[in-house]
Amino acid sequence: MDWRKKDYLAREDIEALQLKRLKEVVERVYHLVPFYRQKFDELGVKPHDIKSLDDLRRLPFTVKQDLRDHYPFGMFAVPMEQIVRIHSSSGTTGKPTVVGYTAHDMRVWTEVMCRTFSMAKVGPGDVVHNAYGYGLFTGGLGFHYGAEGVGAAVVPSSVGFTKRQLMLMRDFGATVLCSTPSYALHLAEVASEEGLNPREDFRLRAGFFGAEPASKGLRENVSKVWGIRYCECYGLSEIIGPGVAASCEHDELHIFEDHFLPEVIDPETGEPLPEGEEGELVFTTLTKQGLPLIRYRTRDIATLYKAPCKCGRTILRMGRVIGRSDDMLIVSGVNVFPSQVEHVLTQVEGLTPNYVIVLDKRGVLDVLEVWVEVDERVFTGDIGALENLKRKLEEELANALFLRARVKLVEPKTLERSMGKAKRVVDRRELESITK
Repeated sequence: MDWRKKDYLAREDIEALQLKRLKEVVERVYHLVPFYRQKFDELGVKPHDIKSLDDLRRLPFTVKQDLRDHYPFGMFAVPMEQIVRIHSSSGTTGKPTVVGYTAHDMRVWTEVMCRTFSMAKVGPGDVVHNAYGYGLFTGGLGFHYGAEGVGAAVVPSSVGFTKRQLMLMRDFGATVLCSTPSYALHLAEVASEEGLNPREDFRLRAGFFGAEPASKGLRENVSKVWGIRYCECYGLSEIIGPGVAASCEHDELHIFEDHFLPEVIDPETGEPLPEGEEGELVFTTLTKQGLPLIRYRTRDIATLYKAPCKCGRTILRMGRVIGRSDDMLIVSGVNVFPSQVEHVLTQVEGLTPNYVIVLDKRGVLDVLEVWVEVDERVFTGDIGALENLKRKLEEELANALFLRARVKLVEPKTLERSMGKAKRVVDRRELESITK
């Protein structure tokens, strides 16, 4: 079937295809992956027990630690002779998670990325400036093959060398930008420093952004400063890389659920939640051969909706990821997601989207401090104006977070910029407890 038609299948046809593929992948992992055979046997589940999509809940969860425990290739379902690509995570919190792709998997990945780019009608004549990192990180090559798949010209610029990237974007006439949202803002900032107008001196019409959470305010800032349509791309390297879901012309995220079967569960109990309820996203890969995963817990908090979109696509919609169950900050007993802070900052005039959340201990009490850069137009030395801005921001944060946060206004361009995922949280509490 032409990939252009897959987003518009009738719901019953989607679910029939999902069930067929679910049975196939369960049969495959049971016989080819010792880890899953053991897990299934412990639960008393056999492949022939899966008779409906509701039976999915009978299957075991998979978590990131399982991949690390079987590092590097212990979770692969095919011999290494069939693996044509290997990617891995950075491994900053332990052993890296390793992902293997067969030639079939590469075709699937290219297909879902083609469907991603089709959300903004990218095709022949477009010049795609790809500022995601190339290498073990899945971002760069995922966007690269998808853009080529729809017939666009790709500039594989990767990360760093910001001034050179801007030169290439202008000289090559880039019409589409692929990067993290924070780096897109950094590109615009440097362009302005160089005397360029991001909206007028470049030909960009759309951008595909992902790899880090982005609040509505941050998305609007990126769109406004470049004068482009903001297209969000959601993915995980363990599932495929970028291309698990993407946003359409109505700014709705759609999951390519013929390849990735989604659920939302209660992160505490593991029980599936009804449509429309907020919980942890879980994915089962339906067509992957190299590293098929059953009920992989993403730790991302979001919501699923079945109702068809105004764009005409019938595949599931998902709400924006509001945070991660494992990245959620607990401050004096209150749950805080960095995206909540970011949303407040982007709604207050006079601030830039560059910020850091700093957590400290004062005795037995948690202290939440937000460092945020002031816009150059506001940073004039008027102490009274800065105090009023600080007071207003503290009030807005208290209303949004239901706790008091200290605000530290810093000079423009003083916080560290990131070429990849932005580091937004510095938690000093654990360090302090160790050193005392």
